[in-house]
Amino acid sequence: MRGRIVTAVNEWMPLVAVPNVSEGRDVGVLDSIGAAFARDARLLDRHNDRDHHRAVFTLAGEPGRLAQALLGGAREAVARIDLGQPRGEHPHVGALDVAPIVYFDLALRGAACAEALLTAELIGSELGVPVFLYGALAGGRTRAELRRGGRAGLAARVAAGELRPDFGPLELHATAGATLVAARPPLVAFNIELAAPADEALAKQIAASVREPGVIAAIGLTLHSRGGLAQVSMNVEDPLRTPLAAIVARVAALAPVSAAEIVGLVPQAALDGFPEGLELRGFDRAGQVAENALPFS
Repeated sequence: MRGRIVTAVNEWMPLVAVPNVSEGRDVGVLDSIGAAFARDARLLDRHNDRDHHRAVFTLAGEPGRLAQALLGGAREAVARIDLGQPRGEHPHVGALDVAPIVYFDLALRGAACAEALLTAELIGSELGVPVFLYGALAGGRTRAELRRGGRAGLAARVAAGELRPDFGPLELHATAGATLVAARPPLVAFNIELAAPADEALAKQIAASVREPGVIAAIGLTLHSRGGLAQVSMNVEDPLRTPLAAIVARVAALAPVSAAEIVGLVPQAALDGFPEGLELRGFDRAGQVAENALPFS
């Protein structure tokens, strides 16, 4: 079917949101945030990571209601997460760090853009958290550009007049920072663990070698909760153009690989040719393959 990113026989498909919060350790806090998201949307998945100190939620909902779901979860995140406390290895600028609206059908791109703008306006006006747009809604500006220098770097550029929030107050929230909002097609959050004795320095070298602007964003880090394993953590921006098997092969050519991990949903086509012998930690085909997980009706 022309224009469809995920193939399905059904005619209706919801919008999807993938809010990331800067908390990956306190299960009680994450339960409260998840319950708030779920009041106006269907919660499809939650992935917590202690080392990244981050959780990624995947929601599906109707246009018009998904923004309300994101506002509810954002309100809980602002109340429960204090960025004055250490937040782990992952780059971030906010308690609700990013809140992209994802369209799996190109016919929903306009609805996704409208929902993203509504989400940004609600978070900015009702919660007093400045919102910066990225991606197509901001002329191609990237998350990495906004996160450069972390929360302090973003605050300094705002204070200097180099950047201005698209919605909400003109200063970062004292404890919740800022939120980044976009409308985009699906990407895949994909992590590869390197076999010991690989270290963080090697992971960073590999991340730099596989990084491609607009295709793969990658960082290298240490997983202290897994005995000091090194990990290459990536966002694969176009998983249909760059299947995960090809990325595994590129990394494996530079260092032995011990396991991999997918965060959230993945289109089935992105898994084509994935090496059968490589462990995908905690992967649930029924819940994480987009064609299986999305509530078609």
